[in-house]
Amino acid sequence: MADGDGKGGGGKQPKGSAAQAQQPAAAAPQPPAQVDPLAKDHWKKGNSLFEAGNYNDALNEYSEAVKVDPKYADGYFNRALTYRILNNFGAAKKDLDTVMELQPKSADAPLLVGDMAEANNDLLGARFWYEKALANNPDYSEAKNRLEHIDSLIHVDSTYGKNAKTKQVELEKYDYNETKIEEGQIKKVAFYKSNQKFDSVIGLEKLKKYLKDNIVLAIKEPELFKRYGKKLGLGTILYGPPGAGKTYTVNAIAGEANANVIIARVNQIVDMYTGNTEKNLHAIFEQARKNPPCIIFFDELDALGVKRGGTGSGPEGGESSALRLAVNQFLVEMSGVEKNPEGIFVIGATNIPWDIDSALKRSGRFGDHVYVPPPGYRDRKKLFEFHTRNMPRSHLSWGRLSRATAGYSPADIERICDKAIMIPLLHEHEHHTSKKLTMGDMLTVLRDEDINSSSLDEWYNMVKKDVISKTETQIVDGKKQEIIKEGKLDAEEKVLYKTMVKDIKKNTSGWRIALKKIVRWWAIYLL
Repeated sequence: MADGDGKGGGGKQPKGSAAQAQQPAAAAPQPPAQVDPLAKDHWKKGNSLFEAGNYNDALNEYSEAVKVDPKYADGYFNRALTYRILNNFGAAKKDLDTVMELQPKSADAPLLVGDMAEANNDLLGARFWYEKALANNPDYSEAKNRLEHIDSLIHVDSTYGKNAKTKQVELEKYDYNETKIEEGQIKKVAFYKSNQKFDSVIGLEKLKKYLKDNIVLAIKEPELFKRYGKKLGLGTILYGPPGAGKTYTVNAIAGEANANVIIARVNQIVDMYTGNTEKNLHAIFEQARKNPPCIIFFDELDALGVKRGGTGSGPEGGESSALRLAVNQFLVEMSGVEKNPEGIFVIGATNIPWDIDSALKRSGRFGDHVYVPPPGYRDRKKLFEFHTRNMPRSHLSWGRLSRATAGYSPADIERICDKAIMIPLLHEHEHHTSKKLTMGDMLTVLRDEDINSSSLDEWYNMVKKDVISKTETQIVDGKKQEIIKEGKLDAEEKVLYKTMVKDIKKNTSGWRIALKKIVRWWAIYLL
């Protein structure tokens, strides 16, 4: 939280992409400024609510503070920090822009912008903002540490050149939430190396073995694959519910194989003007060819490789001309990988694999489909241990936490740990005495319905209409007739995605929903 003595925009910063706020090194001194007493009163109320974990109410108080005093930088900064914790990056960035206008020498504001960029895997953008924070305060240790970490990961396109001055000029043109695009065309493709390994991927043992054997080994020992006539350049789709760890797993593959990674985002690729979409896809694949071994990762592959041949413009038809062109170009690029596969691996992730064009899913393109399931009881215990491993903690009951989060995704569990550690952190900030994370802190978060929920519950209910057939009664010529309405899956897809379909059916049945609620309630309130 900002100290509130002026309008300096200094404050507590999140640590890493997990948004664990911490006390930063002192920012550059700011001149005192007169603050409207009413604005400061709202600001103080907001701080109290923030420390209690009532983030939405805190936002209201900070909004009132800057409404009373539109030049109150601390109000904008603390509101931005709250937005960051709630993962509303757009609103946070807008407030931080205001802080940097009011206080151009603020070091905390650009650090927080960089943190959001890093959370979005925008390593170039993160580097730019960490450099800016350090330029405003050369003694800012947190900015130095962040910059060193980014430099250990990031690689930039050779168009940056080896000249540091040229590279700096290019980075100064870079905004954290924008890609280097001119007139709808990607001019620069960022890639990086990951330091994650499979030992940080909790559970998923069968999946990890498959990936080690078929991708990591192929990258490390391509000659072995050639001797046995095994194709390289494997195209794989990782599918499963959201937050199950698909993106994290891809970074672990890259870390194990010491391969470059390109994150291909749909919003960067698709452009309304004819030809740009195809050029953007080609630019990404061309960059991979120049920097092997390289993994091209298409998150939300269904949004780019949407099925062709529908009749509408919505997701079922997929008849946006730009997306049709994207699929066609995708097929061309994947065919190129099939003919010259060495060192290039293309991985797609999706929550709804049945919406991907069938031509992309055939052998030689994305021919392998691997299910990434939600964690079971034992894996949830390990996830809580993993996400609190670097936190000062007292005894935590892993079994109770696992039961309290029955049906939760890894992302849900990470969020709960992140929210819980704020309680002892803010206690130290307020009372200047250290405090460990306790089971009581975890239960406080789990009992708060505003911040604790399973993202999978809603998702299962949303997709069940896509995969589960249902019987409807209609009146035809005055007679009742029962008509079976099939889901989106054809016969082949029902076999291909049978494990996922089984999970969806299980988790949308009435008895299963009731059982999960009982187990959670019992673990949180009675055990």
